Amino acid sequence: MLVYFCRILKKRTMKRTIIKIDENLCNGCGNCVTGCHEGALQLIGGKAVMVSELYCDGLGACIGECPVNAIVLEEREAEPYSESAVMERISGKGEAVILAHLKHLKDHGEKKLVQEGVAWLKAHNLDFDVALLHKQETLACGCSGSHEKTWSEPATAVGANLPKAPIYEACQVPGGVAPKGSMQGLRPTFTAGPVPVSVTEQPSELRQFPVQLHLLNPQAPYFEGANVLLAADCTAFAVGNFHSKFLKGKKLAIACPKLDNNIEHYLEKLESMIDDAQIDELTVMIMEVPCCSGLVGIAKTARDKAKRHVPIKVIVVSVQGEVKKEEWL
Repeated sequence: MLVYFCRILKKRTMKRTIIKIDENLCNGCGNCVTGCHEGALQLIGGKAVMVSELYCDGLGACIGECPVNAIVLEEREAEPYSESAVMERISGKGEAVILAHLKHLKDHGEKKLVQEGVAWLKAHNLDFDVALLHKQETLACGCSGSHEKTWSEPATAVGANLPKAPIYEACQVPGGVAPKGSMQGLRPTFTAGPVPVSVTEQPSELRQFPVQLHLLNPQAPYFEGANVLLAADCTAFAVGNFHSKFLKGKKLAIACPKLDNNIEHYLEKLESMIDDAQIDELTVMIMEVPCCSGLVGIAKTARDKAKRHVPIKVIVVSVQGEVKKEEWL
């Protein structure tokens, strides 16, 4: 009996991604509480508190709701997430809350948890229209970064008004001079001239590898005294001139505050870049979606923990690649 009891105790925790709240930063606004439909958070004594690890799915919807970046994701020992416990907790809050929760799981690819939730509802004879999960409408679940977005190509595309490069016949080279009376067929002799290059081609400004923050050595020689660009994963795909305007002259680190594990490791690496590599400045580039703001919080926390002070510049871009805001912290 004792052995069985010990086995149960061992199964009560597991290493998984879960949120961490900095009570010193928390201002008690309660945004994260309303953003967490699973009911994992409550306001107690003017601070956001996790009431049960059972209800925290570790997907970070609450991060995007925090205006002071007091919430981050970390990987640690915690009680396993229980979809049944969550469904039991929220089933009385109405269809809108249940739909927001299941849509939240679906947007993050948690198909198994969605199936468990729907199965729980059926087992308890609760009516729920599963077809609502497949609608593309935006739900107030705090995860706008997961919603699909499309837009039309601008009327004037980049390079549309530029002159077209000339088309040369076989064996012709601009500036080349073929000898008179040459009869060498397809292999004429000529003086070499400039070779045309496409006007839309841009050279890479990346000067180091790897770039993923988990893989980087913060004390690598190329970080010494460098200007560092800490970019959210999606930014390079959204911004057309990412290399020429934002990466040029900087060393790169990429990360996702919502989907990456072991955020504490990120804090340690950034702190080491500041203190050991003595980087000159840190630019944090994020998307406008709420969950992306967690990367700014990670950078600020690392600077606060470091012995040195470095300026931090924040650049926020839209999902269409437009710079929405630039500011120094």
